Amino acid sequence: MKLITFELYKIFSKPRTYIAYGSILIIIFLIEFALKASGEEYLDFILNTFKDSFVLEGNILNGYMVSFIILQTLIIQMPLLVALVTGDLISGEASSGTIKILLTKPNSRSAIFFSKWISGELYTASIVMILGIISLLCGVLLFGIGDLMVLKSDGVEIIQSQDLIWRFGLSFCFAILGLSVVATLSMMISTYVDNSISPIILTMAIIILFTIIGTMDVPLFDLIRPYLFTTHMIIWKNMFDQQLDFLLIWKSSIVLIIHIIVFYWVGWYHFKHKDILN
Repeated sequence: MKLITFELYKIFSKPRTYIAYGSILIIIFLIEFALKASGEEYLDFILNTFKDSFVLEGNILNGYMVSFIILQTLIIQMPLLVALVTGDLISGEASSGTIKILLTKPNSRSAIFFSKWISGELYTASIVMILGIISLLCGVLLFGIGDLMVLKSDGVEIIQSQDLIWRFGLSFCFAILGLSVVATLSMMISTYVDNSISPIILTMAIIILFTIIGTMDVPLFDLIRPYLFTTHMIIWKNMFDQQLDFLLIWKSSIVLIIHIIVFYWVGWYHFKHKDILN
């Protein structure tokens, strides 16, 4: 517990941690201000296709819709904010030499690695929760509450307001699970290099590569796509389906957890046997 507390102290004593938090808050406030100022025009634009199909009534541009828009916008940027901190947990200390001092203490390398990993996971969870809670609170205060209209490729689904809080809660949990893969990946890469920039660049390069593979309609990629963690990181969106596909949610969760276990084991094994002291 002392090691975890110490690692959390180091994370929250670095300016880059607050760059992530600050970026999230600024973007939330900018989006909510923009929607407050010209939200009706934005709503008319995105719903233009469906205007002739049905009549829209009630508070369509409500706090829940605004929060959903913010989640869709910011979740895409979150891997960078995660890797910005977790990619520095080992390589940053290796380059500065402080990891050598830590290894002189009576703690096993396994305990040190675990404490760094769990601290990175707590940081990851914190940025998702800040994103979710602040966007929801500000959205409800500024726009009120109402049913959530979710645009799908084959139409529109309406989710009643009393059915939304638990869906947002689950979406935050699955967003944390997906970003935990990114955190573990960047930390694994961090054990192989001695600077804090490479893990960030390599993590984002892998995510971009996997995303391209996942979106291109190529027969070979169709075989690979189900096994890429980027395919399943958007599982949080399924929480806003009218009928939840529990089998799909279960499969995606398993794939993400397997990636976390594999990345953790590879990083732990290399860290345990790496010659850091010389």
